[in-house]
Amino acid sequence: MRLIERQQELDASLLDFRDLWHPQPFRENRPSWCERWPALLDELLSLPEDDVSHLNDDVAQGLSLLAKHIPAVANMAPLASLPARASVVLPNLATNWAWEIPGRKQQQIEAFASAASPSGQPVLDWCGGKGHLGRLLAQAWDAPVHTLEIDVGLCEAGVGLARRARVNQKFVASDALTVAEWPQAGQHAVALHACGELHRRLIRDGAEKGVGRFDVAPCCYYRGVADVYQPLSSNMRLALTRDDTRLAVTETVTSAPRETRLRDRGIAWKLGFDAYRRAVSGDAYRSFKPVPDAWLRAEFSDFLTKMADREGLPLPSESAVATFEREGWLRRDEVMRLSIVRHAFRRAIEVWLSLDLCCYLADRGYVVELGSFCQRQLTPRNLLISARLA
Repeated sequence: MRLIERQQELDASLLDFRDLWHPQPFRENRPSWCERWPALLDELLSLPEDDVSHLNDDVAQGLSLLAKHIPAVANMAPLASLPARASVVLPNLATNWAWEIPGRKQQQIEAFASAASPSGQPVLDWCGGKGHLGRLLAQAWDAPVHTLEIDVGLCEAGVGLARRARVNQKFVASDALTVAEWPQAGQHAVALHACGELHRRLIRDGAEKGVGRFDVAPCCYYRGVADVYQPLSSNMRLALTRDDTRLAVTETVTSAPRETRLRDRGIAWKLGFDAYRRAVSGDAYRSFKPVPDAWLRAEFSDFLTKMADREGLPLPSESAVATFEREGWLRRDEVMRLSIVRHAFRRAIEVWLSLDLCCYLADRGYVVELGSFCQRQLTPRNLLISARLA
Protein backbone atom coordinates (compact mmCIF):
# COMPACT_ATOMS: atom_id res chain seq x y z
CA MET A 1 0.00 0.00 0.00
CA ARG A 2 1.34 3.42 -0.96
CA LEU A 3 2.08 5.78 1.92
CA ILE A 4 -0.57 8.33 0.90
CA GLU A 5 -3.23 5.62 0.67
CA ARG A 6 -2.27 4.22 4.06
CA GLN A 7 -2.31 7.72 5.52
CA GLN A 8 -5.81 8.45 4.24
CA GLU A 9 -7.24 5.09 5.34
CA LEU A 10 -5.64 5.36 8.77
CA ASP A 11 -6.87 8.92 9.13
CA ALA A 12 -10.45 7.83 8.37
CA SER A 13 -10.31 4.82 10.69
CA LEU A 14 -8.90 6.77 13.63
CA LEU A 15 -11.59 9.37 13.11
CA ASP A 16 -14.28 6.65 13.15
CA PHE A 17 -13.01 5.24 16.45
CA ARG A 18 -12.13 8.53 18.15
CA ASP A 19 -14.68 7.93 20.92
CA LEU A 20 -12.65 4.88 21.96
CA TRP A 21 -9.11 6.31 22.09
CA HIS A 22 -9.59 10.00 22.83
CA PRO A 23 -11.25 9.83 26.30
CA GLN A 24 -8.83 9.40 29.20
CA PRO A 25 -10.09 7.06 31.94
CA PHE A 26 -7.75 8.79 34.39
CA ARG A 27 -9.85 11.93 33.94
CA GLU A 28 -13.26 10.44 33.15
CA ASN A 29 -14.67 7.90 35.59
CA ARG A 30 -16.55 6.15 32.80
CA PRO A 31 -15.95 7.17 29.18
CA SER A 32 -19.06 7.19 26.99
CA TRP A 33 -18.10 3.96 25.25
CA CYS A 34 -18.71 2.07 28.52
CA GLU A 35 -22.44 2.60 28.08
CA ARG A 36 -22.40 1.84 24.36
CA TRP A 37 -20.50 -1.46 24.71
CA PRO A 38 -21.40 -2.87 28.17
CA ALA A 39 -20.13 -6.38 27.33
CA LEU A 40 -16.70 -4.93 26.56
CA LEU A 41 -16.77 -3.06 29.85
CA ASP A 42 -17.70 -6.21 31.77
CA GLU A 43 -14.88 -8.21 30.18
CA LEU A 44 -12.33 -5.52 30.94
CA LEU A 45 -13.37 -5.14 34.58
CA SER A 46 -13.15 -8.89 35.14
CA LEU A 47 -9.59 -9.28 33.77
CA PRO A 48 -6.91 -10.63 36.13
CA GLU A 49 -4.01 -8.29 36.88
CA ASP A 50 -1.45 -10.16 34.76
CA ASP A 51 -3.69 -9.84 31.71
CA VAL A 52 -4.23 -6.15 32.39
CA SER A 53 -0.51 -5.43 32.32
CA HIS A 54 0.00 -7.48 29.16
CA LEU A 55 -2.93 -5.98 27.25
CA ASN A 56 -1.93 -2.43 28.11
CA ASP A 57 1.44 -3.01 26.44
CA ASP A 58 0.49 -5.37 23.59
CA VAL A 59 -1.33 -3.36 20.93
CA ALA A 60 -2.13 -6.38 18.75
CA GLN A 61 -3.77 -8.29 21.62
CA GLY A 62 -5.60 -5.18 22.74
CA LEU A 63 -7.08 -4.69 19.27
CA SER A 64 -8.06 -8.38 19.16
CA LEU A 65 -9.96 -8.01 22.42
CA LEU A 66 -11.77 -4.94 21.11
CA ALA A 67 -12.57 -6.62 17.80
CA LYS A 68 -14.54 -9.33 19.65
CA HIS A 69 -17.03 -6.63 20.61
CA ILE A 70 -16.50 -4.13 17.77
CA PRO A 71 -15.57 -6.18 14.67
CA ALA A 72 -14.64 -3.15 12.52
CA VAL A 73 -11.70 -2.46 14.84
CA ALA A 74 -9.92 -5.43 13.23
CA ASN A 75 -9.30 -3.26 10.16
CA MET A 76 -6.98 -1.08 12.24
CA ALA A 77 -4.31 -3.76 12.72
CA PRO A 78 -2.98 -3.94 9.13
CA LEU A 79 -3.00 -0.15 8.81
CA ALA A 80 -0.80 0.18 11.89
CA SER A 81 1.52 -2.68 10.95
CA LEU A 82 4.76 -1.82 9.17
CA PRO A 83 7.50 -4.02 7.73
CA ALA A 84 10.91 -4.38 9.30
CA ARG A 85 13.57 -2.44 7.45
CA ALA A 86 16.18 -4.52 5.71
CA SER A 87 19.41 -4.40 7.68
CA VAL A 88 23.01 -4.79 6.62
CA VAL A 89 25.89 -6.22 8.60
CA LEU A 90 28.07 -3.40 9.84
CA PRO A 91 31.77 -3.68 9.05
CA ASN A 92 34.12 -4.72 11.83
CA LEU A 93 34.28 -1.70 14.08
CA ALA A 94 36.98 -0.73 16.50
CA THR A 95 35.75 -1.44 20.01
CA ASN A 96 36.58 2.09 21.04
CA TRP A 97 33.59 3.52 19.16
CA ALA A 98 31.24 2.37 21.96
CA TRP A 99 32.95 3.91 24.97
CA GLU A 100 30.54 5.28 27.58
CA ILE A 101 27.40 3.87 25.94
CA PRO A 102 24.95 1.78 28.05
CA GLY A 103 24.22 -1.64 26.54
CA ARG A 104 20.63 -1.00 25.43
CA LYS A 105 21.52 2.35 23.87
CA GLN A 106 24.44 0.79 22.01
CA GLN A 107 22.12 -1.86 20.57
CA GLN A 108 19.65 0.81 19.46
CA ILE A 109 22.40 2.77 17.72
CA GLU A 110 23.76 -0.31 15.96
CA ALA A 111 20.26 -1.36 14.85
CA PHE A 112 19.58 2.13 13.47
CA ALA A 113 22.91 2.19 11.62
CA SER A 114 22.26 -1.29 10.18
CA ALA A 115 18.86 -0.21 8.82
CA ALA A 116 20.11 3.08 7.33
CA SER A 117 22.09 3.02 4.08
CA PRO A 118 25.20 5.08 3.29
CA SER A 119 24.69 7.67 0.59
CA GLY A 120 28.23 8.90 0.04
CA GLN A 121 27.13 12.32 1.32
CA PRO A 122 28.46 14.10 4.41
CA VAL A 123 26.46 13.19 7.49
CA LEU A 124 24.57 15.54 9.80
CA ASP A 125 23.93 13.90 13.19
CA TRP A 126 20.97 15.96 14.45
CA CYS A 127 20.59 16.49 18.22
CA GLY A 128 23.35 13.92 18.65
CA GLY A 129 24.40 14.37 22.27
CA LYS A 130 27.94 13.05 22.64
CA GLY A 131 27.81 11.95 19.01
CA HIS A 132 27.62 8.20 19.58
CA LEU A 133 25.57 7.58 16.42
CA GLY A 134 27.68 9.98 14.38
CA ARG A 135 30.88 8.34 15.62
CA LEU A 136 29.62 4.91 14.56
CA LEU A 137 28.59 6.17 11.12
CA ALA A 138 31.90 7.95 10.65
CA GLN A 139 33.60 4.59 11.11
CA ALA A 140 31.10 2.34 9.33
CA TRP A 141 30.53 4.63 6.34
CA ASP A 142 33.97 6.27 6.26
CA ALA A 143 32.13 9.60 6.01
CA PRO A 144 32.70 13.07 7.49
CA VAL A 145 30.17 13.79 10.23
CA HIS A 146 28.91 16.96 11.87
CA THR A 147 27.06 16.39 15.15
CA LEU A 148 24.72 19.21 16.19
CA GLU A 149 23.93 19.39 19.89
CA ILE A 150 22.72 22.21 22.16
CA ASP A 151 24.62 21.08 25.28
CA VAL A 152 28.17 22.43 25.17
CA GLY A 153 29.33 19.93 27.77
CA LEU A 154 28.11 17.00 25.66
CA CYS A 155 29.84 18.48 22.63
CA GLU A 156 33.12 18.74 24.51
CA ALA A 157 32.82 15.15 25.68
CA GLY A 158 32.01 14.08 22.12
CA VAL A 159 35.08 15.80 20.75
CA GLY A 160 37.23 13.76 23.12
CA LEU A 161 35.50 10.51 22.14
CA ALA A 162 35.85 11.29 18.43
CA ARG A 163 39.53 12.06 18.84
CA ARG A 164 40.02 8.84 20.77
CA ALA A 165 38.24 6.86 18.04
CA ARG A 166 40.19 8.72 15.32
CA VAL A 167 37.15 9.56 13.23
CA ASN A 168 36.30 12.59 11.09
CA GLN A 169 33.61 14.05 13.35
CA LYS A 170 33.10 17.69 14.25
CA PHE A 171 30.65 19.20 16.73
CA VAL A 172 28.35 22.19 16.38
CA ALA A 173 27.06 23.55 19.71
CA SER A 174 23.74 25.08 18.71
CA ASP A 175 19.99 24.97 19.30
CA ALA A 176 18.34 22.80 16.66
CA LEU A 177 15.14 24.85 16.93
CA THR A 178 16.78 28.14 15.96
CA VAL A 179 19.99 27.34 14.08
CA ALA A 180 20.01 28.87 10.59
CA GLU A 181 23.12 27.26 9.05
CA TRP A 182 22.02 23.65 9.50
CA PRO A 183 20.84 21.41 7.90
CA GLN A 184 22.49 22.01 4.54
CA ALA A 185 21.87 20.94 0.95
CA GLY A 186 23.42 17.65 -0.09
CA GLN A 187 23.76 16.26 3.42
CA HIS A 188 22.61 12.91 4.78
CA ALA A 189 20.66 13.89 7.90
CA VAL A 190 20.27 11.28 10.63
CA ALA A 191 18.36 11.60 13.91
CA LEU A 192 17.86 8.87 16.47
CA HIS A 193 15.08 9.85 18.87
CA ALA A 194 15.12 13.60 18.39
CA CYS A 195 12.03 14.66 20.29
CA GLY A 196 8.93 16.30 18.85
CA GLU A 197 9.57 19.66 17.27
CA LEU A 198 13.26 18.77 16.93
CA HIS A 199 12.60 16.05 14.36
CA ARG A 200 9.85 18.09 12.70
CA ARG A 201 12.21 21.05 12.34
CA LEU A 202 14.85 18.84 10.72
CA ILE A 203 12.40 17.49 8.17
CA ARG A 204 10.79 20.85 7.38
CA ASP A 205 14.03 22.79 7.02
CA GLY A 206 15.93 19.90 5.49
CA ALA A 207 13.40 19.43 2.72
CA GLU A 208 13.36 23.19 2.05
CA LYS A 209 17.16 23.35 1.83
CA GLY A 210 17.62 20.22 -0.26
CA VAL A 211 19.00 17.65 2.17
CA GLY A 212 19.91 14.67 0.00
CA ARG A 213 18.83 11.92 2.36
CA PHE A 214 17.05 11.46 5.68
CA ASP A 215 17.12 8.64 8.19
CA VAL A 216 14.98 9.73 11.12
CA ALA A 217 13.58 7.76 14.08
CA PRO A 218 11.02 10.11 15.67
CA CYS A 219 10.32 10.26 19.40
CA CYS A 220 8.13 12.13 21.93
CA TYR A 221 5.79 13.52 19.28
CA TYR A 222 3.96 15.70 21.81
CA ARG A 223 6.96 17.91 22.57
CA GLY A 224 6.52 21.30 20.95
CA VAL A 225 2.77 20.81 20.48
CA ALA A 226 0.82 23.60 22.16
CA ASP A 227 -2.83 22.49 22.18
CA VAL A 228 -3.47 20.81 18.82
CA TYR A 229 -0.97 19.05 16.56
CA GLN A 230 -0.33 20.95 13.34
CA PRO A 231 0.19 18.43 10.50
CA LEU A 232 2.96 19.04 7.99
CA SER A 233 1.11 17.25 5.20
CA SER A 234 -2.38 17.88 3.85
CA ASN A 235 -5.53 15.85 3.10
CA MET A 236 -6.19 14.70 6.68
CA ARG A 237 -9.35 15.33 8.67
CA LEU A 238 -8.27 14.05 12.07
CA ALA A 239 -7.18 16.61 14.66
CA LEU A 240 -4.98 15.40 17.52
CA THR A 241 -4.68 17.21 20.82
CA ARG A 242 -1.35 17.34 22.64
CA ASP A 243 -2.59 14.57 24.94
CA ASP A 244 -3.49 12.47 21.90
CA THR A 245 0.06 12.76 20.58
CA ARG A 246 1.39 11.82 24.02
CA LEU A 247 -0.64 8.60 23.81
CA ALA A 248 1.72 7.41 21.05
CA VAL A 249 4.61 7.07 23.52
CA THR A 250 2.87 5.74 26.66
CA GLU A 251 4.57 2.36 26.88
CA THR A 252 6.44 0.55 29.65
CA VAL A 253 7.82 -2.39 27.67
CA THR A 254 11.39 -1.44 28.58
CA SER A 255 10.64 -0.43 32.18
CA ALA A 256 12.17 -2.32 35.08
CA PRO A 257 9.76 -3.95 37.60
CA ARG A 258 10.68 -1.34 40.22
CA GLU A 259 9.78 1.47 37.79
CA THR A 260 6.46 -0.22 37.06
CA ARG A 261 5.66 -0.47 40.78
CA LEU A 262 6.48 3.20 41.28
CA ARG A 263 4.33 4.09 38.28
CA ASP A 264 1.39 2.16 39.72
CA ARG A 265 1.75 3.82 43.11
CA GLY A 266 1.95 7.22 41.44
CA ILE A 267 -1.25 6.54 39.52
CA ALA A 268 -3.08 5.27 42.61
CA TRP A 269 -1.97 8.16 44.84
CA LYS A 270 -2.84 10.81 42.25
CA LEU A 271 -6.25 9.21 41.80
CA GLY A 272 -6.64 9.12 45.58
CA PHE A 273 -5.92 12.84 45.72
CA ASP A 274 -8.33 13.45 42.84
CA ALA A 275 -11.05 11.57 44.73
CA TYR A 276 -10.35 13.71 47.82
CA ARG A 277 -10.43 16.91 45.77
CA ARG A 278 -13.74 15.96 44.18
CA ALA A 279 -15.19 15.11 47.60
CA VAL A 280 -14.27 18.43 49.24
CA SER A 281 -14.83 20.72 46.25
CA GLY A 282 -17.51 18.96 44.23
CA ASP A 283 -15.64 19.68 40.99
CA ALA A 284 -15.00 17.31 38.12
CA TYR A 285 -11.43 16.37 37.20
CA ARG A 286 -8.94 19.22 37.07
CA SER A 287 -5.38 18.86 35.89
CA PHE A 288 -2.67 19.71 38.38
CA LYS A 289 1.01 20.53 38.24
CA PRO A 290 3.55 17.69 38.05
CA VAL A 291 4.15 15.93 41.33
CA PRO A 292 7.74 15.90 42.70
CA ASP A 293 9.11 12.34 42.76
CA ALA A 294 10.10 12.75 46.41
CA TRP A 295 6.43 13.14 47.36
CA LEU A 296 5.74 9.64 46.03
CA ARG A 297 8.46 8.05 48.17
CA ALA A 298 6.99 9.01 51.54
CA GLU A 299 3.67 7.90 53.07
CA PHE A 300 0.32 8.54 51.42
CA SER A 301 -0.69 10.75 54.35
CA ASP A 302 2.26 13.06 53.63
CA PHE A 303 1.51 13.02 49.92
CA LEU A 304 -2.16 13.88 50.39
CA THR A 305 -1.36 16.66 52.85
CA LYS A 306 1.24 18.21 50.53
CA MET A 307 -1.09 18.01 47.53
CA ALA A 308 -4.02 19.52 49.43
CA ASP A 309 -1.86 22.36 50.69
CA ARG A 310 -0.41 23.05 47.24
CA GLU A 311 -3.82 23.02 45.55
CA GLY A 312 -5.46 25.23 48.19
CA LEU A 313 -7.74 22.56 49.68
CA PRO A 314 -8.57 21.88 53.35
CA LEU A 315 -6.01 19.55 54.92
CA PRO A 316 -7.33 15.99 55.19
CA SER A 317 -8.31 14.49 58.53
CA GLU A 318 -6.53 11.40 59.78
CA SER A 319 -9.58 9.24 59.06
CA ALA A 320 -9.79 10.53 55.49
CA VAL A 321 -6.29 9.38 54.59
CA ALA A 322 -7.00 5.64 54.64
CA THR A 323 -10.32 6.14 52.85
CA PHE A 324 -8.84 8.02 49.92
CA GLU A 325 -5.76 5.83 49.66
CA ARG A 326 -8.07 2.84 49.30
CA GLU A 327 -10.20 4.77 46.79
CA GLY A 328 -7.08 5.62 44.79
CA TRP A 329 -6.02 2.00 44.46
CA LEU A 330 -9.53 0.92 43.49
CA ARG A 331 -9.64 3.64 40.85
CA ARG A 332 -6.16 2.64 39.67
CA ASP A 333 -7.36 -0.94 39.10
CA GLU A 334 -10.33 0.29 37.07
CA VAL A 335 -8.36 2.92 35.14
CA MET A 336 -5.76 0.37 34.05
CA ARG A 337 -8.50 -1.91 32.73
CA LEU A 338 -10.37 0.82 30.89
CA SER A 339 -7.10 2.16 29.47
CA ILE A 340 -6.61 -1.05 27.47
CA VAL A 341 -9.11 0.37 24.98
CA ARG A 342 -7.18 3.60 24.55
CA HIS A 343 -3.78 1.95 24.44
CA ALA A 344 -4.88 -0.44 21.69
CA PHE A 345 -4.74 2.54 19.31
CA ARG A 346 -1.31 3.72 20.45
CA ARG A 347 0.66 2.33 17.51
CA ALA A 348 -1.93 3.51 14.99
CA ILE A 349 -1.57 7.08 16.24
CA GLU A 350 2.24 6.83 16.11
CA VAL A 351 2.08 5.55 12.54
CA TRP A 352 -0.33 8.38 11.66
CA LEU A 353 2.16 10.92 13.04
CA SER A 354 5.05 9.32 11.15
CA LEU A 355 3.05 9.15 7.93
CA ASP A 356 2.44 12.88 8.27
CA LEU A 357 6.20 13.40 8.05
CA CYS A 358 6.59 10.84 5.25
CA CYS A 359 3.89 12.35 3.06
CA TYR A 360 5.31 15.83 3.62
CA LEU A 361 8.64 14.62 2.24
CA ALA A 362 6.99 12.74 -0.63
CA ASP A 363 5.15 15.91 -1.67
CA ARG A 364 8.55 17.61 -1.94
CA GLY A 365 10.13 15.12 -4.29
CA TYR A 366 11.55 12.50 -1.93
CA VAL A 367 11.26 8.75 -2.30
CA VAL A 368 10.18 7.66 1.17
CA GLU A 369 10.07 4.39 3.07
CA LEU A 370 8.68 3.76 6.55
CA GLY A 371 9.43 0.68 8.63
CA SER A 372 10.83 -0.55 11.93
CA PHE A 373 14.56 -0.73 12.57
CA CYS A 374 14.49 -3.02 15.63
CA GLN A 375 12.22 -5.06 17.86
CA ARG A 376 10.02 -3.04 20.22
CA GLN A 377 11.59 -4.82 23.22
CA LEU A 378 14.77 -2.89 22.42
CA THR A 379 12.86 0.38 22.04
CA PRO A 380 9.15 0.97 21.37
CA ARG A 381 10.19 4.04 19.33
CA ASN A 382 11.44 1.84 16.53
CA LEU A 383 10.00 3.54 13.44
CA LEU A 384 12.49 4.71 10.83
CA ILE A 385 11.70 7.24 8.12
CA SER A 386 14.15 6.83 5.22
CA ALA A 387 13.91 9.31 2.35
CA ARG A 388 16.12 10.22 -0.57
CA LEU A 389 15.78 13.12 -2.95
CA ALA A 390 14.67 11.73 -6.30
